[in-house]
Amino acid sequence: MIQQIVRQFLGLNAVREIVVKRNLYTMQLQSEEFQALFTKGLKAVADLFTKEKLELRIAGGAVRDLLMEKKPQDVDFATTATPDQMKEIFQRAGIRIINNRGEKHGTITARIHEENFEVTTLRIDVSTDGRHAEVLFTTDWLKDAERRDLTINSMFLGLDGTLYDYFGGFEDLKNKRVCFVGNAAQRIQEDYLRIMRYFRFYGRIAEHPNDHDPATLDAIRHNAQALAGISGERIWIELKKILLGEHAGHLVHLMYELGIAPYIGLPEVGNLQELDRVCKNVQNLSPKPVTVLVSLLQLQDEMAKLDLRLKISKEEKNLGLFLLRHRKDLSPDASGSKPLKPYQDLITDSKEHDVQSKVCELLKYQGERRLLHELELWSVPHFPVSGHDLRRMGISSGKEIGNLLQELRAQWKKSGYQLDKEALLYSIEKPLK
Repeated sequence: MIQQIVRQFLGLNAVREIVVKRNLYTMQLQSEEFQALFTKGLKAVADLFTKEKLELRIAGGAVRDLLMEKKPQDVDFATTATPDQMKEIFQRAGIRIINNRGEKHGTITARIHEENFEVTTLRIDVSTDGRHAEVLFTTDWLKDAERRDLTINSMFLGLDGTLYDYFGGFEDLKNKRVCFVGNAAQRIQEDYLRIMRYFRFYGRIAEHPNDHDPATLDAIRHNAQALAGISGERIWIELKKILLGEHAGHLVHLMYELGIAPYIGLPEVGNLQELDRVCKNVQNLSPKPVTVLVSLLQLQDEMAKLDLRLKISKEEKNLGLFLLRHRKDLSPDASGSKPLKPYQDLITDSKEHDVQSKVCELLKYQGERRLLHELELWSVPHFPVSGHDLRRMGISSGKEIGNLLQELRAQWKKSGYQLDKEALLYSIEKPLK
């Protein structure tokens, strides 16, 4: 009854926050993935904190991954110790402290037994501007969990395997839900990049493409414009993961519906129909993010605008331009028995060192799975004839040598790169006699 009354006044999200705060959920985890974390280095760090009677827990994404029975790529730690206490502990033990750039926000990185351990003091966000936060250190685990973005990222794991879950993250993970901690609008306004992180984790966790909480989408829509103030580099890091995750097509559609697209560098009128086609084509082919992204573009000029906003790498920009240039004019040879030949000819004629990898991305874009497999197994042949070979035959004119090399190269390509030097030179030896 009490919950029903509160629900009428505060709404579903607030009720959920009140209920979960009242009940800390704990469980014991002893999976193989968890046990595998206990290297010689971690055991040494854990012993130091235990000796000082200071708490040390695994935090954030590593906890989420362990609960999904995945080995975490990075493991971050949280502690009740202050940065000064940590420095004193590590220095007394003769452990080297590296990379002090995070100290202002409470992070100390120690190197022991050839491993780096990043340990951060529990924090409260005192003030934020949507990009940066001023923090205050605390010893309250709940307060630190409360400032994190999503429930699935707000859990801690003790080194004895005890899970500390203050906001229902484990339940959300089991049910494949992606929810902000507490009020979605408040969490977003603390750091507007959390909009992109929401989409990224939705593509990683959610089972169904359109299972969003309407209130969360409203909060994103109302704060979309603020993404214009987030750096292109940070946007691109998240966008790349979205494009390679599950439900990529749906999520990009949603970005357009919620008014996000123009603020993160996507074309004002994206080719969403082409995006859907390419997302289907590249499924399970491990494309590069640009291969998917370029499907939204209709003109090469749009690539420059994209680069200006997202600060993509030179390699990514070149791949995007390559795909825009060839996605329509290069296709399998349907008339003969060698459908891959147009792609092979492009590779052998090109002077770019990475052209074969670009053509592989083009085949993924086009959905040519069989040809992609063939090309991945194909080694680029070396044209066997040089100008020196022709000079030894008595041909001295530079123009004539150039013309003959061009003719021989055409014969070699027509043969499927089968003709060797002897056969090619013989073909011009007769007329010379």
